Amino acid sequence: MTYILFGVAIVVIAAVVIGGIVWSKDDGGEKVDESQLKTTALVIGDEKAPVTIDLFEDFLCPACGQFEATQGKQILDAVNAKKLRVRYHMLNFLNKSSASGDYSTRAAAGFQCIADGGEKQDVLEKFHTLLFSNQPQEMGSSDHDNKALAKFAADAGASSNTQACVSSGARVKQAEANAKDAQNTLAKASGGQVSTPSVLHDGKLVTLNETWLTDLLK
Repeated sequence: MTYILFGVAIVVIAAVVIGGIVWSKDDGGEKVDESQLKTTALVIGDEKAPVTIDLFEDFLCPACGQFEATQGKQILDAVNAKKLRVRYHMLNFLNKSSASGDYSTRAAAGFQCIADGGEKQDVLEKFHTLLFSNQPQEMGSSDHDNKALAKFAADAGASSNTQACVSSGARVKQAEANAKDAQNTLAKASGGQVSTPSVLHDGKLVTLNETWLTDLLK
C-alpha cells in the first residue's frame, strides 16, 4: 500500500518478510548530513559506541512491528554492550489508518516525553518495546488513548511527572514537527520514496537483510 503525502511516495509496507526476517532494498538517494540527522532524534546508546544508526519507524506500521519482533532484541543487546548507538526518528504518516486518527503522533509524543523526562535509558527502551508489542491494528477499530500510553510509561518505569506528560499529550506538537523533519530526511536518503522501517548508517540507506546489523558491527 502506498500513500502520496506532500508529493512524497509513502510506502507503508515496503519490506518483504522471509523466514521471519524483514528485508528491504536500498533504492538510492543522497547522503544525509550528520547535523540534519541528530537534530530531532531520540537517542539510546553510548556516545562512544563504534557504530551509530538512524532508525525510522511509525508506531502503527505493521512492518515496523515485525522488524522489532525479529530484530529488536539484537539491536538492544548491541546497545547495552556499548557496540551500537541508535537514533530514533518517529514518523506519523499512518495517523489516518488509526482508529483515533492521530495514534502515530500521540505514541511518538509519549516517546518524546520519556526522552525529555530525564528517565534512564532502559525506560526509553522498554516504552518503545511495549508500544510495538502492544501495537494496535492498522485500520483497526481501536487504538490506545493517552491514558493507556501513560500506563505503558508507568510499566516501563517512568516517573509520575513523565506519565503526566504522556497522559496530557504535552509533546504532540513537537512530535508532529519531528515527524515532518524525519519524513524530509528519509525522503532525501531514499530518493523520495519513504518507507518504514528504514535504517541509515553514515547518512546512507542500509539494505535490510538477515545479516545487516551483524555486518555493520564487524
